[in-house]
Amino acid sequence: MTSRRLSTEAVVLRSMRYGEADRILHAITPEHGRVGAIAKGARRPRSKLGGRLEPLAVVQLELQRGRSDLMTVVGADTVAVHHRILTSHAALESAQRACHVVDRTCVPDEPAARVHGLLRSLLALLDGRPDAAHEGLQLAFRLKLLYALGLQPALGSCVRCGRHDALVAFDDAQGGAVCAACRSGAVSIDPGSLAFMIEALGAPLQDAPSAPPAVARQVHRAINGLAAEHLGVDLRGEPS
Repeated sequence: MTSRRLSTEAVVLRSMRYGEADRILHAITPEHGRVGAIAKGARRPRSKLGGRLEPLAVVQLELQRGRSDLMTVVGADTVAVHHRILTSHAALESAQRACHVVDRTCVPDEPAARVHGLLRSLLALLDGRPDAAHEGLQLAFRLKLLYALGLQPALGSCVRCGRHDALVAFDDAQGGAVCAACRSGAVSIDPGSLAFMIEALGAPLQDAPSAPPAVARQVHRAINGLAAEHLGVDLRGEPS
C-alpha cells in the first residue's frame, strides 16, 4: 500500500497563486517524478513556507497524499537557492525554459532521478556562471532530457537502412537521421545540425557547443518532433 506521507527532495518547476492565501506548485522529484501540491496559507505573511516554494528553489518537501491528484505540502526546508540566476535575464530565461520542458515531459509517480539530477546540474551551472546561458546550452539540456526519458535519437546512421553517409533528413517517428535514398516523408536537416546534436549529447552541460541560428532552428524542430511523436507533448510554446 502506498504511504500517504512522503519526504523528498524537489526542484520547484512552477508556482501559482491559488485562492486568498494558498499556492499550487509543480516540482520534479527523484523518486516520484513530477508532483503537484497545494501549500495552504503559503502566501500569508507569517507562513513558514513563504518564499521557499518559488520556482527554481531546491527544497526538501514533506507531502501528504489526499483524495485528489494534488498532494498537500506540510513542510519545506531549503536545500539550495540560486540567487545569481535572478541577476541575469538570459540565465533566468534559460532556467525557466528548462523547468517548462521538464514540467511538460515528466509525469507523476514515475521515478525521475536522472531528470532531477540534470535539472539541478543546469541550475547550478547557471547560478555559478550566469553568462553560460546560450541557445546551445538550452538545446543540449533538452537533448539530454530526452535521453534521460529514454529517447536517444539515432544520429550516426540511417534509421531506415543503416547507411552511415549522406544523412540529409530527420524522421521523427523512427527517431533519427535518414539518408538521401530513404528520406521520403522526413524533414531536411543539415550535417552541421546533426554534428551539433552528437556533440551536445556527448559533452557535459558546461561544455555545450554554440548553436548558430540555422542550426538552432533545425535542432529545435527535431527535438519538438521527437517529443510530440514519442511523448505526446507539444514543446513549441515557451513560458510567459
